[in-house]
Amino acid sequence: MTDKMMDGLHPAHRDHARTLRDHLYVYAVLSRRAGGVSIGVNLSPHKRCNFDCTYCQVDRTTPGRTPTVDLALLRAELRGTFEAAASGAILDEPRFEGVAPEQAILADVAFSGDGEPTAERWFADAARVVAEERTRAALHDLPVRLITNATTFHLPKVADTLHFLDAHGLDVWAKLDAGTDAYYATVDRSSVPFTRVLDNIRTCTLERETTIQTLFARHGSAAPSPAEIAAWGDRLRELAAAGGRIGWVQVHTVSRPPAESFVTALTVEELDEIAAVARAALPTARVAIYRGSA
Repeated sequence: MTDKMMDGLHPAHRDHARTLRDHLYVYAVLSRRAGGVSIGVNLSPHKRCNFDCTYCQVDRTTPGRTPTVDLALLRAELRGTFEAAASGAILDEPRFEGVAPEQAILADVAFSGDGEPTAERWFADAARVVAEERTRAALHDLPVRLITNATTFHLPKVADTLHFLDAHGLDVWAKLDAGTDAYYATVDRSSVPFTRVLDNIRTCTLERETTIQTLFARHGSAAPSPAEIAAWGDRLRELAAAGGRIGWVQVHTVSRPPAESFVTALTVEELDEIAAVARAALPTARVAIYRGSA
């Protein structure tokens, strides 16, 4: 099954500023992929990350807002935001003016911020706060989305936290930006070995249905080579052959200013070609293309 990139987006689809009132950690965005208003939880307000992606759209040239996460404040921000979502008051935010009725819904609460959420030492405690406030607000069907580079899933405390969240609506969206070690090193620029990322994603797909997120872009004049795209398709195929469950593949390119000025967007036609590789590797998965990461 294939989805095409959506045209005629509401301006809020392009405004993914991680802000809401005077909050430090909890924000709200209108998400195409989630299908409505996504309540974001930023566990990296210091703006550090164990990836240094060439396409990253976090402005790391300015300081973070705070070096740590105060769990009591996180709880208060979540509680107030869930209450505002339940009452509809959250749609009074100026950025949501004119949102179509089918998008004016609470779609998820998502760990998605200025760094890798599972790498933060407060991830486990924050996960329990989110689960408790979700239950308190009677949002029993609300997905708890984890947008992640999967670098720490092998750590026992992280694995235990994922298992805990499985009982509270966990939906993992894992990043896979390459098919080879060399391209991974070029794009994601991390000290974490590519093999670890692949192993962790494999484990995740064996334990729960997982969404794969991939962002391909042009570096200078060069789009990712056909050989690289084929290798990426091979990695998807290997995950499925191992018994992994992949329900959705999201193929992105950049839409907002990236970390490196030499990184620019692919065309829709190029994204279509990449999506075809994913469809061939995973015939039963949903495949969608997006210009941008909204």
